[in-house]
Amino acid sequence: MLAASPTRFVAQRISFRSSNTIPTIFLPPFPRGFPQRSVTKASQNARIVAAMSTTTTVNAVTDAGRGSITHVIFDMDGLLLDTEKFYTEVQEKILARYNKTFDWSLKAKMMGRKAIEAATLFVEECGISDSLSPEAFIVERESMLQDLFPTSDLMPGASRLLRHLHGKGIPICVATGTHTRHFDLKTQRHRELFSLMHHIVRGDDPEVKQGKPAPDGFLAAARRFEDGPVDPLKALVFEDAPSGVMAAKNAGMNVIMVPDPRLDKSYCGVADQVLASLLDFKPEEWGLPPFEDSQN
Repeated sequence: MLAASPTRFVAQRISFRSSNTIPTIFLPPFPRGFPQRSVTKASQNARIVAAMSTTTTVNAVTDAGRGSITHVIFDMDGLLLDTEKFYTEVQEKILARYNKTFDWSLKAKMMGRKAIEAATLFVEECGISDSLSPEAFIVERESMLQDLFPTSDLMPGASRLLRHLHGKGIPICVATGTHTRHFDLKTQRHRELFSLMHHIVRGDDPEVKQGKPAPDGFLAAARRFEDGPVDPLKALVFEDAPSGVMAAKNAGMNVIMVPDPRLDKSYCGVADQVLASLLDFKPEEWGLPPFEDSQN
């Protein structure tokens, strides 16, 4: 079942990309009225998904590039909190009524997006848009998620990494597509840990006009640090979703991807580094203070 607990596997690393050779990645224009159904929107979605799954060649990082990181930005769902399994579980139940199954190719497209964008993809790609509107899907899904979110667990290595960076004086923040009402439910068991963040940018923030893979959330996060806006090349983003990785690259930032092991590897090529778990992160590789323990 797709809702299984996270499974650790051997980390696969890809070489860092030099800070001098990071290409600017531009996606097709985002439709302002995303929920509106049209052939144009569908074709744009297809191009965005194609861009996310395109593998790019990465180059070796220079010593200067390794030491350039001064600020760290974290995604939340599936990266710090084990919440993606809840979405999978609920969406499987909804599709079961229509004798359809939910697979990871669709999940990869939905991850990290604003709710209405993900809902539109869901009902259209599953072929149930005549029976279930995106808005109705959101309402039904929310009613089922309300009881699940407060049980959210931390992902392996999340607490260790956040406490380490905060303790070493590295400014950290969260940039998530989650709206405030869901954020509060998901983090209610972990408020002390999230209080270590310098700030938190949520999906309903007025500066976030478009969801991932647009860079709005990460750019807003960079502006709000005390010494902001932070130079994008000095920011390191942690993400688990393909759209989030693209959002970070569209913001001109470095990005480490920690994908679910069930995600097709073709979605991982754009990231500067791919890890199996936050436990596998070595801060010194990015010029950040190393861990003082030997925990694996």
